[in-house]
Amino acid sequence: LGCMLAALMAPAHGQPPQIVRIGFASPLTGPQAHYGQDNLNGARMAIDELNARSPGIGGRPVRFELMAEDDQADPRTGTIVAQRLVDAGIRGMVGHFNSGVSIPASKIYADAGIPQISVSTAVRYTRQGYKTAFRVMADDDQQGAALGRYATGPLKLKRLAVIDDRTAYGQGLADAFAAAVKAAGGQVVRREYTTDKEFDFRAILVSIRSAAPEAVFFAGYDAQAGPLARQMRELGIRAPLFGGETMNTAKFIELAGPAAEGHVASTPGAALSRRPLGKAFAEQYRKRFKQEIGLY
Repeated sequence: LGCMLAALMAPAHGQPPQIVRIGFASPLTGPQAHYGQDNLNGARMAIDELNARSPGIGGRPVRFELMAEDDQADPRTGTIVAQRLVDAGIRGMVGHFNSGVSIPASKIYADAGIPQISVSTAVRYTRQGYKTAFRVMADDDQQGAALGRYATGPLKLKRLAVIDDRTAYGQGLADAFAAAVKAAGGQVVRREYTTDKEFDFRAILVSIRSAAPEAVFFAGYDAQAGPLARQMRELGIRAPLFGGETMNTAKFIELAGPAAEGHVASTPGAALSRRPLGKAFAEQYRKRFKQEIGLY
């Protein structure tokens, strides 16, 4: 958000500020609400920091306002929200969180000429030819391949099972992981499919258990990965669970309980602790919201 707006800013005084609306959309209700609230917290911090600088555009003072919407992690709701934000006159868009929502919504922003910055990882999002679509993190091809190389390289695993939630995010991540495993001489002994609404994986896990994998890769979100890790242990599957950045959360540990130990998740870029301003940002976030950063 700061990168998108910094180029527009210049000191301006003596005039009433013009309101510049910035759109925001993520899941703010439902199983993925913690992701959306975390992103919303960060966007609010950015807006407040920008306004504290007395920004201006074209010599005129401005005040940024954040217009936040709940897209419920649903593609149809996301397009309705996108059109509502465009009709409200936003000049930039932060979101959406889910690739399956960002992709259809991106056309609406592109048609309106509104720049969109998203954490969506599906490669299709930025390969549609829209000059308005930007991502701020590694895509599925990069993360899935890195996880596949890590499993077959340093960990020397050969037999991997894959569970794909069939969302735009999950499918892309699972495909990249499976391709990297096969390229390294490994074998995908099972590829199972679920949906992002399923929380009972026992039938899938029984099938996977019979193939004796050395690890299980889940392409989905932490609300499901936590119960999945727990059910793996209940069924006697001692193999580690691998997942993308959406599993790299405190919520996964909370939901998995003691079964959270020993699993592997990616991160979509350099760890916050390794970034020059990471520690200060984390402290500011903690002080304001009385909680730890959730993911991004």
